[in-house]
Amino acid sequence: MSIFDHISLTVRDFEASRAFYQAALVPLGIEQRFVASREEVSVAGFGREKVAFFIAGKGAVSNPGHIAFAAASQEQVDAFHAAGLAAGGSDNGAPGFRPKYHAGYYAAFVIDPDGNNIEAVFHAPS
Repeated sequence: MSIFDHISLTVRDFEASRAFYQAALVPLGIEQRFVASREEVSVAGFGREKVAFFIAGKGAVSNPGHIAFAAASQEQVDAFHAAGLAAGGSDNGAPGFRPKYHAGYYAAFVIDPDGNNIEAVFHAPS
C-alpha cells in the first residue's frame, strides 16, 4: 500500500493548471479522470486507476497544501488525529465518515504547524 491516498494543490489559474497537468502527466500514464465546477470552486482529478491528485481553483480554501495519507483501519485514523493534535497540530475535522466523498470514506484532518491540511483516510468496504 502506498503511503499516500491523494494529494491536492490550490492553483491560481485553474484552466491553465488543468491544461498543464493534462499534458505533463500523459507520459506517466496519468490522465484527467474528472472535472467539476460549481459556483464556489473548480476541481479536477487525475490518476491511473483511481484519482490520487487533485487541483482546485476559484474559491478553493487557500492553504499551502493538502496530503492524505492512507490508513489501514479506522483505528489508525483515530490514532493519527490524536497524535497530530498532541504534536501541536490543530483540529480540522475529527475522525468520522465523510459520505459526501463516498460511502465508507473514514477520515480525520489536522492542520500542521505550517498551515498544511494533513489527512488520514481509510476506505471502509461499502
